[in-house]
Amino acid sequence: MSVNKEIKRITTNTIQEMKVRGEKISMLTAYDYSMATIVDEAGTDIILVGDSASNVMAGHETTLPITLDQMIYHASSVVRAAKRALVVVDLPFGSYQGNSKEALNSAIRIMKEAGAHAVKIEGGVEIAESVSRILTAGIPVMGHLGLTPQSIYKFGTYTVRAKHEAEAQKLREDALKLQELGCFGIVLEKIPAKLAQEVSGSLQIPTIGIGAGQHCDGQVLVIHDMLGINKGFKPRFLRQYSNMYDIMHDAIKNYNSDVKSNSFPNEKEQY
Repeated sequence: MSVNKEIKRITTNTIQEMKVRGEKISMLTAYDYSMATIVDEAGTDIILVGDSASNVMAGHETTLPITLDQMIYHASSVVRAAKRALVVVDLPFGSYQGNSKEALNSAIRIMKEAGAHAVKIEGGVEIAESVSRILTAGIPVMGHLGLTPQSIYKFGTYTVRAKHEAEAQKLREDALKLQELGCFGIVLEKIPAKLAQEVSGSLQIPTIGIGAGQHCDGQVLVIHDMLGINKGFKPRFLRQYSNMYDIMHDAIKNYNSDVKSNSFPNEKEQY
């Protein structure tokens, strides 16, 4: 008799318990079924369907062009693959800023149409009304502070944020506000490690760092970056665990060569 081993789903409560235990949280992006299957089966705690799909999947310079419909498409593909991981989906630019009702409608669409488990939203006190309204509908929200890519034209650069005390103090206040509103976690992107350590220690909810040092409660990377699929993108915070660009390039080059030399398919590879 076969026995089906039940896979225990990671939830927002699980993530909170990991913070309490001091267990680090792993988070990676995914945008399609096949990649999400691998990320999930490898034991990743959170899969982020990031608006970084605008860059790595569609080739845009920034995250701004991706639409809500496109995010729902990517998210629904990932949700179908994820059996264990918590699936968090970015609310894209223009789907929540300045209008809390629109923010709620956007979050509801992601939850209903994609089957996501939570949404992520960039900003602090300035988007408090949107965060609050989404939470009142029972939708878990993850915050995002520091370098917020949707505001790239405001910042004008992707450099480290909150190096000066005024911006650092605002980040501290924003983090506490997001916790007070009810966010279950906060991504801290590209801020000084000492500040990230201070903020992480001041919060009861977990922090997930990207370019924010080792003292956050977890870490996140874009899957294409950590696998080395993207060539030439090598910021200080990125550790590449593979060189998939060269591996894939060589495999495709060998395939093309075999086709042109008529060595593929051979007699064993035909019917």
